[in-house]
Amino acid sequence: MTQTASLSSKTMTMEEYLAYNDGTDTRYELVDGELVEMPTESPENCQLAKLLMFELAKHMAITLINLKDLEIAVSGRRAKVRLPNLAVLSEEGYAALAGQRRNTITQEMLPPVLVVEVVSPGPENRDRDYRYKRTEYAARGINEYWIIDPEMQQVTVCLWVNGQYEDTTYQKDGTITSTVIPTFALSAAQILAFGQP
Repeated sequence: MTQTASLSSKTMTMEEYLAYNDGTDTRYELVDGELVEMPTESPENCQLAKLLMFELAKHMAITLINLKDLEIAVSGRRAKVRLPNLAVLSEEGYAALAGQRRNTITQEMLPPVLVVEVVSPGPENRDRDYRYKRTEYAARGINEYWIIDPEMQQVTVCLWVNGQYEDTTYQKDGTITSTVIPTFALSAAQILAFGQP
């Protein structure tokens, strides 16, 4: 589902990535210095992320919620930037973006307090969300990382505890517990139903 953009054999630095503009609306992640084109997702995954955003807005200011429009610099062998489906910023994190040219959380800024990824079909996407992004988001100290997996019919919540993530997997009617949004009271089944036609 992803493909590396064929630009040149040279890897990009973070500064080059932040200045890059190919004149299109193509969205890229930067993975170890290489641009990786991020195609649009399935209508179901887009619907799920959008409806979850509206649900989160019942619990916090909408200005703190980013739907597919935030870049997060993470650690890697070389420069690396991820584009999560949803991200929630703290008030301080939101203030740090004011006046910036791009909606990018750099390594010098506070990380989001919550990141949500909706897993696209395919083993490479599952590896990316469950393995690579989990490690990268943990290294950034993001308080919560939610992995919503429509194919497996589960929501995994990774909570930052004593320097590492502890995972809880929710299925069916299990109500999701969040330290970032203590008033959140939806079950995994209710969230997964957002993506149903």
